[in-house]
Amino acid sequence: MRSAIVAITTAFLMVAPAVRAQDPPPSPDLVLEAIWREGIEQSRVAELAQVLLDSLGPRLTGSPGSEAAANWVIDTYRSWGIEARSEPYGTWMGWRRGTSHLDMVEPRVRTLEATMLAWSPGTQGPVQGPVVALPRLADTQALANFLAEVHGQFVLLTAPEPSCRPESNWEQWATPESLARHQLDLDSTRADWIDRARSTGVTSLGELAEMLEGAGAAGILSSEWSRGWGVDKVFAAATQAIPQVDVSCEDYGLLWRLAVREQGPVVRLEAEAESLGEVPVANTIGMIPGSELPDEYVLLSAHFDSWDGASGATDNGSGTVLMMEVMRILRHVYPHPKRTILVGHWNGEEQGLNGSRAFAEDHPEIVSGLQVLLNHDDGTGRIDRITMDGIVGAGAYFSAWLENIPEELTRGITLVDPGMPGRGMTDNWSFICAGAPAFGMNSTGWGYGIYTWHTNRDTYDKLVTHNLRTNATLTAMLAYLASEEPDRIPRTRRELPVDARTGVPATWPECTNPNRSLVR
Repeated sequence: MRSAIVAITTAFLMVAPAVRAQDPPPSPDLVLEAIWREGIEQSRVAELAQVLLDSLGPRLTGSPGSEAAANWVIDTYRSWGIEARSEPYGTWMGWRRGTSHLDMVEPRVRTLEATMLAWSPGTQGPVQGPVVALPRLADTQALANFLAEVHGQFVLLTAPEPSCRPESNWEQWATPESLARHQLDLDSTRADWIDRARSTGVTSLGELAEMLEGAGAAGILSSEWSRGWGVDKVFAAATQAIPQVDVSCEDYGLLWRLAVREQGPVVRLEAEAESLGEVPVANTIGMIPGSELPDEYVLLSAHFDSWDGASGATDNGSGTVLMMEVMRILRHVYPHPKRTILVGHWNGEEQGLNGSRAFAEDHPEIVSGLQVLLNHDDGTGRIDRITMDGIVGAGAYFSAWLENIPEELTRGITLVDPGMPGRGMTDNWSFICAGAPAFGMNSTGWGYGIYTWHTNRDTYDKLVTHNLRTNATLTAMLAYLASEEPDRIPRTRRELPVDARTGVPATWPECTNPNRSLVR
């Protein structure tokens, strides 16, 4: 399989891209000019992304798909003459997704749009049962009675939506009267759900899911609507013994209305999944050795893992492919960099930055020798903001570098200088908390929060490959300029302001030991 995919990739990369040649802007720096020609005129981001996202697919931590994709990255780097390796850092729960199918069979037949949640157990064949909504309970005895009756039933465990139209529809088309009515519907639906949840007496839905699991429920149905057309957030199951399925906003609402009106909904679920136990997990590291300062580092950073309700295109296949393309460009036009250029494709970001935190802990020599880290983890938009994350003086270097880069790539970029330190949002935090110069490169939205981030629609077609091409070219130029910079980038931390709400001075985040092993 690996050799076949590498062969496919190699064939793709031999095809000249269908992009009209664009002359590079005049520059006294021949390397910058060469980076432009390679990144703009010979871009490979579309081909790389297609193999990663379509052929290999999602990269859930601990899954065979993640391992296969990491092997492809290593093989691809090596085919370009780049040193690459897999670096284990711990273990996680191994899990293989199979097919899943959810149908309503009563009071009529309908195939439902639904996604089995990650790490959910399968059904061991088709399972059929009635659907019930979480009731409003009078007391603990009522809860006991409900649990005694729930065996073999599918329980609706999240609030329904009165409308699955995006809010932008209501804002654009509704009259003031219908908009007010819609808001009342939202408020009353949420209040009803809160009453039902509170009446159970438990403190979290996870706790309630465990109670349903113990009572022998056939499965749990939930809906985490993203608030966009036909899009759901898909995370991890809260149970280990009964299947948990996310149902689309529309179909979940259908089941809820039928259940609360006692119209007898019955569903049949067939889901295949295999728990693989505790398995090793690893980061994927690539390197172009430095020729003059090999113990100083420019580190390209992007997390590799994804949720697996789709193929993880914008979170974070886009960052993965961007950094692969940067390494390809630099290996081609700048093969003997002044400083060592590393790339870290981090695993386990979605579980708490585990891969990057482990790497920072395992490699204090790299943290201390870090010239600059450039991280990308927010979709497919054009880079429009680079934050200094509270490092004083770094902005002057970025300003100088950007002045040397063609305006076609830098137009619209804002430097947030000095900014505030990140607090665990993405992988550069793993290095910021150690005081290293690690910076986030942020992109324009493109509906990231609603339509692609952690959703079942995060697929190849959502990528804007033109943006990835220009982002990769920009990043390659920044990496080159940082490598050649005569000075070390400063590490002085800003003095943080007093929290206006509490009156307590803010503090820099502390690095904590990574969660290197499975905790479930």
